[in-house]
Amino acid sequence: MEKKNSIFNFSQYFAASTVKKDLPASIVVFLVALPLCLGIALASGAPLFAGILTGVIGGIVVASISGSQLSVSGPAAGLTVIVFGAIASLGSYETFLLAVVLAGILQIFLGILKAGIIANYFPSSVIEGMLAAIGVILILKQIPHAVGFDSDFEGDESFMQLNHENTFSALLSSLDMISYGAVIISVLSLLIMIYWPGIKKLSAIPAAILVVILGIVLSMVFQNTGLALSPEQLVTIPVVNSYNEFMGLFVFPDFEQIGNKEVWTVAFTIAIVASIETLLSIEAVDKMDPYKRVSPTNRELVAQGVGNIASGMLGGLPMTSVIVRSSVNVNSGGKTKMGAIYHGFWLLLSLLFIPFLLNKIPLASLAAILLITGYKLAKLSLFKKMWRNGRDQFIPFVVTVLAVVFTDLLKGVAIGMMIGIFYILRTNLRNSYFYKIEKNGEKNVIRIKLAQEVSFLNKAAIQQTLLKLPKESHVIIDGSDSMFIDKDVLEIIHNFKHNAFSKGTIVEILNIREHYDVPRVKEFVHNT
Repeated sequence: MEKKNSIFNFSQYFAASTVKKDLPASIVVFLVALPLCLGIALASGAPLFAGILTGVIGGIVVASISGSQLSVSGPAAGLTVIVFGAIASLGSYETFLLAVVLAGILQIFLGILKAGIIANYFPSSVIEGMLAAIGVILILKQIPHAVGFDSDFEGDESFMQLNHENTFSALLSSLDMISYGAVIISVLSLLIMIYWPGIKKLSAIPAAILVVILGIVLSMVFQNTGLALSPEQLVTIPVVNSYNEFMGLFVFPDFEQIGNKEVWTVAFTIAIVASIETLLSIEAVDKMDPYKRVSPTNRELVAQGVGNIASGMLGGLPMTSVIVRSSVNVNSGGKTKMGAIYHGFWLLLSLLFIPFLLNKIPLASLAAILLITGYKLAKLSLFKKMWRNGRDQFIPFVVTVLAVVFTDLLKGVAIGMMIGIFYILRTNLRNSYFYKIEKNGEKNVIRIKLAQEVSFLNKAAIQQTLLKLPKESHVIIDGSDSMFIDKDVLEIIHNFKHNAFSKGTIVEILNIREHYDVPRVKEFVHNT
């Protein structure tokens, strides 16, 4: 049974039931990824081909090595500002590509050093908040495309955009420039996305594919009418007419700049930011996975490192695991990593053979797909669920949502993490001991039973409790269940006992040793 579920059992990827799910999902992911790859390249100040190349490598190379079944990698919107600034500061795109290669090497080392373990420390409420925020951002960012207002910053997901607009000002601007042709396409597309899956006999055909076909047909019908779409309202993919022209699109890194300190600074920046964004995405995708699989994070860092090396060597952009594309993969019914791999091949084949057809796809059609994805990520039911889970879950969740929407992914998550850690520490402080008042004749006996593990974080709470105990009490401090008590806490307990006589307090210390070694994991497992 174990072998059947193993990520190394390649036969599972080609089973009919798996291909039936992965193939349609991959087409939807491809349709969404295509304009995002182009938009991120444009916003980064890189060649358009670099965006598509990065998507191809992210799909074929990274997904093949990765242990994640549903994650989709490609150029990341969160890196656009870094990439835009790095290309300008390094002086040439070739020098920047060297930094991407070096960043990939650093990511491999991070994976070997098992740095991926930090993903285990992301609070669940923050990850849920990040997903909801991405949903809100998708809705806010795609409404302009749905009404026909299309700028050059398709891949810009930050609140403050590179064109000096922000999310809300761009939204308001779009309402002044409505294209009725685009509105008709997006409204009909939304209706198909909502109602088509409910028609059981026809639901085997993905609604997203119908949406794209409808968009192409309507854009052609609207030609030479008042509803005609402009070129800016359509997908724009580079057209390759010959082998030599195709080979001329590749750019190679300038290894003569290997000694340039600024190159290494950019490389370290990309490696750290891309790794954090990847780990956040992997953690989020695992939460959405209907099969509840857990992705090996260290292996993911190695896979991303290999992908960035390949991308830098051929002229692509730095990449990460991307939440938007991964979410589309999950919502489209993807089952294994083959969905991501197939999408990489679709990107490559489309560039080579059907760029003229793809250039007829309205962005309004793709906006409808992403609007539905955004709605699924930010459902009202999720907010209600987090509210029912209590303030310690709801507040970090809401703060993360607002912070990500009004800043960017990494800053927003960092703010949410601080709030989440505060609540974790507060809960930890409260659970360091159990306080009970017992009767012994006419006298009250205060029993303080310490928890299994009492760290220095519990020091303040225990000290405050001991100081507030009434005078002339009978206090029992019981460490029977404790496998570890920090030396600072031990010092507080012994000092309290030493000074207790001045308050007429009797102190009994039960089963508390003079010294505790930090227990190993095996010891915890054996004793629990």
